[in-house]
Amino acid sequence: MVAFSFTALVGIAVLTCLFMAWVLGANSNSPPFAPAIGANAISTMQAAFVIGLLAAAGALMQGGSISETIGADLINGVTITPLAATAGLLTAAGFMSIGIYTRYPIPAAFATTGAMVGVGLSLGGDPAMATYRRLGIFWLLVPIMSGGLAYATATILRRDDVPETVGVPLLAGIVGAIVANVRLGVIPDPTAEQGTLAGFVARLFGGGPTLAAGIDLGTVLVTIAVGLLAFAWVRRQVRESVESGIRSFLLVLGGIVAFSSGGSQVGLATGPLENLFRTELGLPGFLLLAIGAVGILAGAWMGAPRLLQATSREYAQLGVRRSIAALVPGFIIAQLAIALGIPISLNNIILSGVIGGGLAGGSAGVSRRKIGVTITFWLLTLGSSVVVSYGLYRLFVTIIGG
Repeated sequence: MVAFSFTALVGIAVLTCLFMAWVLGANSNSPPFAPAIGANAISTMQAAFVIGLLAAAGALMQGGSISETIGADLINGVTITPLAATAGLLTAAGFMSIGIYTRYPIPAAFATTGAMVGVGLSLGGDPAMATYRRLGIFWLLVPIMSGGLAYATATILRRDDVPETVGVPLLAGIVGAIVANVRLGVIPDPTAEQGTLAGFVARLFGGGPTLAAGIDLGTVLVTIAVGLLAFAWVRRQVRESVESGIRSFLLVLGGIVAFSSGGSQVGLATGPLENLFRTELGLPGFLLLAIGAVGILAGAWMGAPRLLQATSREYAQLGVRRSIAALVPGFIIAQLAIALGIPISLNNIILSGVIGGGLAGGSAGVSRRKIGVTITFWLLTLGSSVVVSYGLYRLFVTIIGG
């Protein structure tokens, strides 16, 4: 048996976290710009650069809720040790590295959740069945919601009786209203750790009377105002040039989803170290998120182009309208998952949207074999990651000691 000090184990765990975040940046943060690349609205290298910056920002501002779920809610009765965190992160990163090499995107949420459940069971913990049911239901609904919304949106955008000066700006207005209510760590809120733009502006003017569900009138009015501003901006762009205006909206959408991607994915890398940083080391959670953000930034810049090519070219040949249809549900579902603290796979969301948008124009542009193999990879990942991480942790204990 090889003896390792606590400091050495902490160092190894942090390095593993960085590696996991790097893989996430290369793998799971790529899909948000895939529709834009497929529609020739931006180049692959430009997309990789923007993804890195926006995903890192999202990781810092929105990553806390997913990190807590991964670190504390997947197993009962035990706390994740540095050695267990290392085993789980290595397992998840290994699975996603296989996805990068084979060009079949592996869902990070499946790989990480399975890996952390495996090490938790190996520590002697009990399955958190309530959490598993909640995650399972949400994951099953993701392809239906994303694909269905993308199909419906793409169908509407293709209709001749819906002017593009109305349909596209209306979607922009909906996105703008949602953005106004996205919770961000940089916005103060007296009742929560993260505030929203709509709530912050409303409080500056007194808020107003409270309506249903504890929402004040001021927040509603600010939400409507932001939605109208987004509608007006895109409508003006589309009136000047239909194609140019739609491409501009598509790029903005890609940026928003990339930001949401960072917020939803960084917790998959940092979650296993939550107990270590907050309890044993007494360090702020923001520092842990910063470590994850650095890894995501590096991964997006160094490893994303390969997967961007695969996702944008091989799943469906999309135009700008169907690309918008793929990204809108991706943004909505990603923010819903962040609000609920549910780890998700952006690959699952965006690819379901890409497929749904592609089917709106006929099935010829969708590779059914590619879809089938991808789904098989996803299911195998969830089950086998539990087994691999369980065995890897036991091997570490035998070699290093608990």
